[in-house]
Amino acid sequence: MVHVSRIDLNLFVVFDAIFSEGGVTAAAARLNLTQPAVSHALARLRLAFGDPLFVRQGRTLVPTPRARRAIGEVRAAIRGLSATLADAGGFRPADARQTFTVGMRDITETTLMPDLMARLARAAPQVALSVVRAGRRSLEAELAAGTVDAAIDVLLPLGGAVKRQKLMSEPLAVLARRDHPRIRRRLTLARYLAEDHVVVSARRRGEAAVDLELARAGHQRWVKLRCQHYFAAARAVARTDLVCTVTAEMARLLARAQPLQVLRFPLPTREFDAFLYWHDNLDADPANRWLRELLVAAARTG
Repeated sequence: MVHVSRIDLNLFVVFDAIFSEGGVTAAAARLNLTQPAVSHALARLRLAFGDPLFVRQGRTLVPTPRARRAIGEVRAAIRGLSATLADAGGFRPADARQTFTVGMRDITETTLMPDLMARLARAAPQVALSVVRAGRRSLEAELAAGTVDAAIDVLLPLGGAVKRQKLMSEPLAVLARRDHPRIRRRLTLARYLAEDHVVVSARRRGEAAVDLELARAGHQRWVKLRCQHYFAAARAVARTDLVCTVTAEMARLLARAQPLQVLRFPLPTREFDAFLYWHDNLDADPANRWLRELLVAAARTG
């Protein structure tokens, strides 16, 4: 067993970068190092772990089971050291050079990103943002491991180690093409239920939140199309008699790009809430606190 005192701690930063980027060249670019330097660091890591850590599959380096077991603890250690340094020197957004990873769904990314990036450019020009789709079942583990710094999603049944804050509430709206033969500027519940619908979801099956709301009121709709992206759904709606239910802000954005009419959702329902999530071990971290404040400010402006 190799004692930690004989290991260059920078090797763990390289390990994290290769794990995240899937290759030596991309990791070198992320760390602003040469490719030979990263390759040499990987060789030293392999020797210390007694394991290949990454094996090539096509053009990608895929982590071995040993690497997958280690990444959580490695990232936690890096995060702990970063927090210690931040506490000592303070987090200065204008001077910071780091990348934050934030989990968001497609709809939040589309509506939040313009204001969020404008704020980031003004306050922290050298800070980068990586927006990812964090699985709801794995979100708590990702926040704990540090693979995601914060996340925005609907209300989720997560453990007590995950902090949350209500970020925004949105009413629902319905999209239909402007020349829809049966819909003209207003939409009754009967007409809504009689039409064919589009659902946007990353899941292959299962009811959407709108269907649950309809079911509570004793109603059911027919889903003609299930797709992955809102822009794709909007294009389909603009060229057919399909209708699509989204948040009001998303509906307005999509209607600017397609010949669509935006209609009020014809059933009194609660607004759909979005929550900001972060792990308890980063609650007092100055960098993470600044990130959360940035996300809250962008959401309130949007």
